[in-house]
Amino acid sequence: MLSAIDFAGVAREMKDAQDRGAQLAPLTGRVPGFDLPSAYAVAQKVCDARRSEGFATVGRKIGFTNSSLWEPYGVHAPIWGYLYDRTVVHMSAGENRCSLRNFAEPQIEPEIVFGLRAAPPETSDPSLLLRSIEWIAHGFEIVQSHFPGWKFQAADTVADNGLHGMLLIGPPQPLAALGEKAAASLRSFSVELSRNGAAVEVGKGANVLGSPLAALAHLASVLAGSPGSEKLKAGDIVTTGTLTAAYRVAAGELWRTDLRGIPLPGLALRFTS
Repeated sequence: MLSAIDFAGVAREMKDAQDRGAQLAPLTGRVPGFDLPSAYAVAQKVCDARRSEGFATVGRKIGFTNSSLWEPYGVHAPIWGYLYDRTVVHMSAGENRCSLRNFAEPQIEPEIVFGLRAAPPETSDPSLLLRSIEWIAHGFEIVQSHFPGWKFQAADTVADNGLHGMLLIGPPQPLAALGEKAAASLRSFSVELSRNGAAVEVGKGANVLGSPLAALAHLASVLAGSPGSEKLKAGDIVTTGTLTAAYRVAAGELWRTDLRGIPLPGLALRFTS
């Protein structure tokens, strides 16, 4: 339903809500014919506007790769959004801080992040995908919903840049640090997520479409099949989706992760107002 939609107007409305940390009624409920192609067209216009303001895109986020989240949110396949130089932060090995100012109903997601040495090939072969990766890290994505109560349809989330708020990346490790069993480790490792010292959930690499590598392959395939879409390239950062459920966060809370089965350090993040 691309032709009947005022993309510029919808993009201005979406960007304004993002800029102000405000919320609006879901687009799917009030813009006739607003579907996924429409949403990606709107998201691209928002991206173009941000670039005109001096933002630089530095990669992509993949959302809803954990299928356990599909039914609660009415989503049936992964989505993607842009990462910007102003929404990516590199964390230290100690306790880090993140202000919740300007986020709309923020939630935390522990993820695996790749730094690309080359454009990933269109393949599901783990060994070929690994050749495209320069470094790997564990990180937290702070996601948010500019639609009240996290009530939306898939197209709304795409228009809202995949619900991306911020990506906080822990110390990157060279791919070689994972050794010869890198692909197996990415499937089988586990991560314990805790809040204020109490365990919240234990996730695993297989929760992300079977492996974070499978998430990367999915994104490369989707972009290759989307005429006009910018493809992944050397130097891009890709965060592959949450290893656990997403959890609401509040100022004062301290969230930690402990990873087992993969040589990546856990992270500590305290939220402030």
